[in-house]
Amino acid sequence: MSTLTRVPPRGDRRAGIVAAALELFADKGYLATTMDDIGRAVAMRGPSLYKHVASKQDLLVEIMERSIATVLRDHRIAVESTDDVREQLRRAVEAHVRFHARHRLEAFVGTRELRHLDEGNRAVMLSLRKDYESGFRELVERGVAQGRFRVGSVKLAVYSILDMGVGVAVWFREGGEFSVDEVAYHYGDQALRLLGAD
Repeated sequence: MSTLTRVPPRGDRRAGIVAAALELFADKGYLATTMDDIGRAVAMRGPSLYKHVASKQDLLVEIMERSIATVLRDHRIAVESTDDVREQLRRAVEAHVRFHARHRLEAFVGTRELRHLDEGNRAVMLSLRKDYESGFRELVERGVAQGRFRVGSVKLAVYSILDMGVGVAVWFREGGEFSVDEVAYHYGDQALRLLGAD
């Protein structure tokens, strides 16, 4: 049983509800979490809670939409910050790793609970994830075309790079041996080595 307790949110009630849902989904799982659990975590009863959110599904969708919007934005910023494909790739990987280190719960819920989205919501989320993956694929393909990267399979290289971030979300802890920036830089190096970068 979860031991999660939360101080009632101040100011933006919905933000507090979303934060509580995120923690509960990560701790107990989406299916095992009830709206009553979320209400207890923010010291709200059912009718009051439903003034702020329509359903548990809406909360899961909001968590996932915010996450994918953030990684898509960060990827775009990284790529637009330079014209050099090698540096674009490095910066995109660093942004990917930073997100997963700083937003471990979102990464965990986004991976584990995707299957619990309603069909329409899942289709939208899978499309957005495909867009994110395509951003990395385009970089690797361009690097290969320019003779900057050497890979046997672009697809496998991109999957490996994406898995780097997911792995960081599992083990990274703020205040541990390595800072977020150290981890991001190291993984950027690893990605370039994986791609046989010049």
